[in-house]
Amino acid sequence: MINPLKMAEMLSQANKMQEDMQRKLAQTVVEGSSGGGAVTATMNGKKELVKLKIDPSAVASLSGPSGDIELLESLIVGAVNDAGHKADEAIQSSVKGALGGMNLNIPGLG
Repeated sequence: MINPLKMAEMLSQANKMQEDMQRKLAQTVVEGSSGGGAVTATMNGKKELVKLKIDPSAVASLSGPSGDIELLESLIVGAVNDAGHKADEAIQSSVKGALGGMNLNIPGLG
């Protein structure tokens, strides 16, 4: 039979671990880039975009009647996706660390 007091203690520990992990992920910062660094996206471990940097040379190419806005849009998407992949790796690393290296094949984390 399962001891209810032990179960409550285990749930409390699990909640604390989850809170600690959320705090750690919020403090984790990753950068992704595209176009050889023309666009850089900074994201936290919660996959929130916190900064987007566009090199002035990428904007200069937009002047004139044939400015390539689609290219700049592609570079932005690429940088954000790159940062998202790096954030996924950071999340996976944090989860594995919190679980003591156990490999649980959790969907979306591997």
